[in-house]
Amino acid sequence: MNNETLIDIGVNLTNKRFDKDREEVIRRCQAANLSGLLITGTSVDESQKALALCQQYQPIFPEFLYSTAGVHPHDADHVGSDYLDQLKQLAKHSQVKAIGECGLDFNRNFSAPAQQQKVFSEQVALAADLQMPLFLHQRDAFVPWFATLAPYLSKVPAMVAHCFTGTKDELIQCLAADMYIGITGWLCDERRGQDLRDIVSLIPLNRLLIETDAPYLTPRTIRPKPKSSRNEPSYLPFIVKEIASITGVDPKEIAWQTSSNAEKVFDFTTTKESC
Repeated sequence: MNNETLIDIGVNLTNKRFDKDREEVIRRCQAANLSGLLITGTSVDESQKALALCQQYQPIFPEFLYSTAGVHPHDADHVGSDYLDQLKQLAKHSQVKAIGECGLDFNRNFSAPAQQQKVFSEQVALAADLQMPLFLHQRDAFVPWFATLAPYLSKVPAMVAHCFTGTKDELIQCLAADMYIGITGWLCDERRGQDLRDIVSLIPLNRLLIETDAPYLTPRTIRPKPKSSRNEPSYLPFIVKEIASITGVDPKEIAWQTSSNAEKVFDFTTTKESC
């Protein structure tokens, strides 16, 4: 891995907005010096699709695509009685590297809070049982979210606060718990992201991860401005550039350290049993 290689740890590559040109999107991100993508699973069905993409493109892009398996809080109301068994089966595959995206979202409550809590708690326990990292979502629910995770801080290999947009106090609490912090293009929006811009320098490099969350959160700092509003992994360097601009850290150092962190957290270099 060279100093400018990047890993995008959060890409919604199963999204229909990529249906027409998914392979071209992957090729563009490789041209932008990305060495790996972690495709986000947000339900059993989407997690299956994420793994299927990894398998489909393995001959074309070997050791480049990985995925997660989990249920997003928005989908908690729709789980089947056997969803944990299905996630467990998905986790046996070598490309599946984390349990999630899971967590709590009380901002919109697309699923009932009590059901969100139940499904989240079960997935945290599953990650501990399988000894896999957690890929975590949280919005307007920090206190119950952290309380759910606290008993498992030493029982799960790693916890990643995906797309972190919380407060300074929440960031400090996450860092004190040795969580990894995922930073997205939210940082590149001076309107919505100023609070994050004010605290991003508090994140030690050995706890920093970068992600596009494509097709969402397109960096507003891209010049020339893209014709499409769709975000894609090839825009990840703009997030690195913005972190560097705010913190004063060399972009090459950010690239190297975040890629090293991703490889460590998600065990990209170790082959599990193939299925």
